[in-house]
Formats: sequence, C-alpha cells, structure tokens
Amino acid sequence: MYRRLPPLNALKAFEAAARHLSFTRAADELFVTQAAVSHQIKALEDYLSMKLFLRRNRTLLLTEEGQAYFLELKDIFKNLQEATEKLLAKGSKGAVTVAMPPSFASQWLVPRISKFSQAHPDIDVRIKAVDFDEGFLDDDVDVAIYYGKGRWSGVNADKLHTEFLTPLCSPMLFNGPKPLNNLSDLKHHVLLHDSSRAAWKDWLKNVGVQGVNVNQGPVFSHSMLVLQAAALGQGIALGNTVLARPELDAGRLVIPFEEKVESRDAFYLVCDETQAELGKIAAFRSWVLTQVEEEQDVL
Repeated sequence: MYRRLPPLNALKAFEAAARHLSFTRAADELFVTQAAVSHQIKALEDYLSMKLFLRRNRTLLLTEEGQAYFLELKDIFKNLQEATEKLLAKGSKGAVTVAMPPSFASQWLVPRISKFSQAHPDIDVRIKAVDFDEGFLDDDVDVAIYYGKGRWSGVNADKLHTEFLTPLCSPMLFNGPKPLNNLSDLKHHVLLHDSSRAAWKDWLKNVGVQGVNVNQGPVFSHSMLVLQAAALGQGIALGNTVLARPELDAGRLVIPFEEKVESRDAFYLVCDETQAELGKIAAFRSWVLTQVEEEQDVL
C-alpha cells in the first residue's frame, strides 16, 4: 500500500543539515531558525522511527541510516532543481536559443526576426550560426534548423519550404557579352559550387543537359558565399530558391532559365519532441511555420 511521504520541509531541512553537518548553516541556507531545523529533523526522525544524526563533542554526524538516506535524497533534490530550471527555461518568456546553418541564419531568419520580436516582445531570440551534421541538438539549444531528408529519431521535425534548385546569376552577367539563351550556354560560363561539384552534376543530369564541364569553377563552404559570388558577377550559382530570395527580391540576382529541379533535401525546424507544444518553443515554432506558409506560394 502507498505510504504518505514525509513533509517536504522536513526533507529539505534534513538534506541541508546533512550536507553541511550543521543545523546552524542549514538554518542560514533555508532562512529559518536553528530551532526550526531541529524541530523538522525531530519530526522526520519520529516519522521514520530512527535516528538520522548523532552529536559527538559538539560535532554533528550522520548515522549509518542517515548517511544512506542523504545519498538518495541529495540526487533527488538535484534532479528536482534541474527539472525546475529546465521547465522555467522552456517557459513562455525569456530567451529561445536557435541553432542553424549560417546561410539559413543570414538569408532567412535574420531579415525576419523583427517580426517575431514584435509579435512576442517577452521572448528574446538567441541565434547560434553553427556548422553541424544532421541530428545536432543539445541541452543548450531549444530549437534547431536541420538540412536533410527529415529522418531523425527522438525529435519533432517540421518541414519548412519545398525548395527548388535553379541557376542564378548577376544581371550584369545575364546582359553581358556571353549569351544565356538556353541551358547549353552554361558551358561558356564559370560555375560556382556549394561544398562540392555534385549538385551541378546532378542538376544537369535531371534536366537532360550534356557538354557542360562541371569540374571547373570555385567551391565555397557556405551557400551564402556562393550567392555573394554570383551577385558580384563571378559566375553562375546553382541556387536554392529559399536562400536566394533576398538577392532575387533586391535584383542582385536573376533566374536566367525556366528550368528548376525540386530539391531532395529541405530545411526542417527541429526541437525535442516533448517540448514542441510548450511555452516559448511553441511560440517560435508556430511563428516560423506561419511565415513559411505565407511565403511558399511565391517561391
């Protein structure tokens, strides 16, 4: 049969007194009198029908039973404190920490973050622009943006935009001396690559174009660097329509051809599956998904 637990105040008094081996120091920590701590310990000993402390020459010692009880309780109190701090951190106010690739941070979130701040003035967004593999999410991050196929265990993953890959270039290049009338004209231009040359190779295969040398042109570590190089007229990028939107809207980049290929990967908003509907995480998640829904039709 379930037995009623001892009063929490008595347990707190015991844990503090056992940790300090002093009723006086426990009283100072708990902001009560020494007599109150002594009273709580006596009540707990009566409840348990055993002695928890011994007094030897003005020294406070734990009995064998008291030592065993303390070792169990100290972990319980530590876990309780950590659970409370975690809950408060996930509450409806404060700060939400979001980790994401630098390109997504600079090209998508940063231009829109003021809208979130206006809608949720009590929540500060802390952006961590980091390079990481699929599946990165730790205790210091409330929400992350992953890029991949959406298959991660133990997390809630919301697909963001349906993305398309298409050639992008500066208006200077488009209107320059080398024509860009059809896809075969790509062979006359420098190709810009994001991380590897495989993307251009796969894209040209999908649209049925041959004779373009994909083994030429610089390779950049981040998508935003590829877009910057293209905007400066350094060559033609194979751009993600989501990340390229600021440059396209500003006229720094243009889409020279109608052909585009849907990307097999996408950006996903990811959080702990137990936290998706709680407090500030739910607020940020809802805002991002609303933004995406409003923008999808113009991509």
